Amino acid sequence: MSAPQVVVHRDKELMAKAAAARLITKVVDAQATRGFASVVLTGGRNGNGLLAALAEAPARDAVDWSRLHLWWGDERLLPDGDPERNHTQAREVLLDSVPLDPARVHPMPASDGPYGNDADAAAEAYAAELAAAAAHETASPPAGAGGGPVPTFDVLLLGVGPDTHVASLFPELPGVRETERTVVGVHGAPKPPPTRVSLTLPAIRAAREVWLLAAGEDKANAVAIALSGAGEVQAPAAGARGRNRTLWLLDEAAATRLPRGLYPPASA
Repeated sequence: MSAPQVVVHRDKELMAKAAAARLITKVVDAQATRGFASVVLTGGRNGNGLLAALAEAPARDAVDWSRLHLWWGDERLLPDGDPERNHTQAREVLLDSVPLDPARVHPMPASDGPYGNDADAAAEAYAAELAAAAAHETASPPAGAGGGPVPTFDVLLLGVGPDTHVASLFPELPGVRETERTVVGVHGAPKPPPTRVSLTLPAIRAAREVWLLAAGEDKANAVAIALSGAGEVQAPAAGARGRNRTLWLLDEAAATRLPRGLYPPASA
């Protein structure tokens, strides 16, 4: 796994715009190399802020949206279209305004779908969808340690919670300890709603690049803990690493508790 790199921007707006520009470059490069790109989206204020910045980016039309696979790192097990679902929020801020191929958009199951409120069955179905997509790739698909195959994620986005959670992997809960499955049902999440579906750390670590987003003073403690060598069970963000690159994208407020030597002056 790659060592974390830290980039600090002046404020959350600049962070979102810079992250959007980075993402456009990565997607265009991947499409030029192998014909398509694969990105895992995240929700929350920082994930949605990035998507909103992407919607307004002058270079957004450089992306061939019809050749972009979109996946999700986690989802709230709520009805399709519920405003609290990450998929719904992503549609509102970006997805409905770009010419995506519906067959390449892969939302996690909703509670009014075939699996109802059974988070474990929903997780198994999403894991099977990931494995099927991986099987269609020409290159050997990556797999997590002991886990099933997943597609080649070019960039996997994660928001960092104030408690250091990423996706719906919360400190000390069973999901963060998972080493076999790529997707798990989450029960009893400490923030509502309690029932969710989430990628696991093995699936996250299969991504080429993992970008962790954090803005605001309320994230400063979580960022400092995760980058201080904490264990992944106690601080799930500490275990989120990409195969080729792990990038922490922060604003100044979220970086206030980091040693100044951890990131270069040019990144501020």
